[in-house]
Amino acid sequence: MSGGEEVIGLLGGARSDLAAVQKAAGDSTVIALEEHSDRSSVTALLGASPAEDLTRYPAMRWVHSTAAGVDGWLRPGVLPEHVILTSAAGNGAIPLAEHALMLMLMLSRDAPRWARAQERHDWERRTHGELAGARLGILGYGNSGEDLARKALACHMEVTALRRRGSAAHDGEVRIVHGDDGLRELLRTSDMLVVTAPLTVETAGMIGAEQIALLPPGACIVVISRGGIVDESALVDALRSGHLGGAGIDAHAVEPLPPDSPLWEAPNAIVTPHNAATTAGTAARGRAIMLENVDRRVRGEQLHNVVDRAAGY
Repeated sequence: MSGGEEVIGLLGGARSDLAAVQKAAGDSTVIALEEHSDRSSVTALLGASPAEDLTRYPAMRWVHSTAAGVDGWLRPGVLPEHVILTSAAGNGAIPLAEHALMLMLMLSRDAPRWARAQERHDWERRTHGELAGARLGILGYGNSGEDLARKALACHMEVTALRRRGSAAHDGEVRIVHGDDGLRELLRTSDMLVVTAPLTVETAGMIGAEQIALLPPGACIVVISRGGIVDESALVDALRSGHLGGAGIDAHAVEPLPPDSPLWEAPNAIVTPHNAATTAGTAARGRAIMLENVDRRVRGEQLHNVVDRAAGY
């Protein structure tokens, strides 16, 4: 695609980047779209949500999601087959891994107990756990999984990760497992299980009661990527029974988490409001990915983060 042939439409937060997108787009036309705007000539769309009616864009050839997760775009009938979809994958990897590490530390030390003691002005000293020597299982070894592995190794943890693609048995000090057998092995050997996988047809409901039962007694589950991968009813049951030692959940099957959800009051559960990657750094990295793709598009180069529809990410 040579410069000048693209008509790039901006929606949502991308509209505030009009000047930067125009600079990256060279001679291409860039439009901040309002409700009354003519969409018939738009060939590329930045900042749209999956709720956008793409039938209003008959010339559309490329959509860039400013979010990393694209499961909403891949539902039947949302995105025409001929349209290329790219995403901001990787923009939140650093804060997601930091959030997972925070939850792991809080769970290993039962930090909420200290908070309750502080409210009572109670000098409650006790023996608590540590991450060093604990076995971490990472479900999904993408951008955030890899970053978490590096942080966990710095905490002297043993790290195993389940990866969908490839056949390597190790990534440096990280042991890699694959397939259903690998999942069972991961579960049986994880004191902490962190879910960093995208929500896809393959991962939806992947961790149910049967899988949770394979975790060692007292293990903890942390979810930072997407809800719907872990069966929340089974998770609550395992917390109530004492089989799980705790859970840290930032991504939920229904969001906002309903006030009557049993997760709010489940024993040893820490609930955060899908807030792990809401940082200025995430926004800046996402913006850089978007602008780089605009530059690549008008130059006719391969785009970053092209979504594999069959894989779901």
